[in-house]
Amino acid sequence: MKETLAQNGSTAVRSNKFFTVRNMTFIAVMAALVCVAGPWSIPMPGLVPITLASFAVYLAGGILGWKKGTVAVLIYVILGAVGVPVFSGGAGGFAKLFGVTGGYIFGYIPCALLSGLFADLFYKKNSNIKNKFLNWLSRAWSVPVGMILGTVALYALGTVWFIIARGVTLEVAMAGCVLPFLPGDAVKIVCATILTLALRDRLSKIMNNG
Repeated sequence: MKETLAQNGSTAVRSNKFFTVRNMTFIAVMAALVCVAGPWSIPMPGLVPITLASFAVYLAGGILGWKKGTVAVLIYVILGAVGVPVFSGGAGGFAKLFGVTGGYIFGYIPCALLSGLFADLFYKKNSNIKNKFLNWLSRAWSVPVGMILGTVALYALGTVWFIIARGVTLEVAMAGCVLPFLPGDAVKIVCATILTLALRDRLSKIMNNG
């Protein structure tokens, strides 16, 4: 009985620590950033435009971590689902979310999760490496790797969805929905990595003190 109460108390403490005013503020700000970036898009010959949303999603996971980053992206998806014009081209609503490119919108969720998860797991100081630069380098790799894996998950979900919705082959989907976007994604990952490495430690200290 005492062990059960202790476990429940520990769970409540962790829950309360997550739902602090500072954490909720950071989540809201990051969700707003994704919402602002989402409508900005460059039309492409295919059906999938280039958007800045994925850049903001990388930042959400990389800077806030997988829990808070994923919540921020979930808020973005929910706002778009109920009609707020936060999707590419200023669109919103269930028709857009469950349309032929909806899988790419849902793909932002695992993208944020993986981007944050790798940073949370591996972006930690190594006490065995005394040199500051080498210490930083030994953990900095986790940020772009997480973003790359998040991008793979985003494209996997979005492309399978697109194939089913449009009835096209994998080759057609890859040519129209994936390959043209990879150079831009590489640039976004590099920029998001630089910002994450510059801000993550500083903002983590603020959140942990909240």
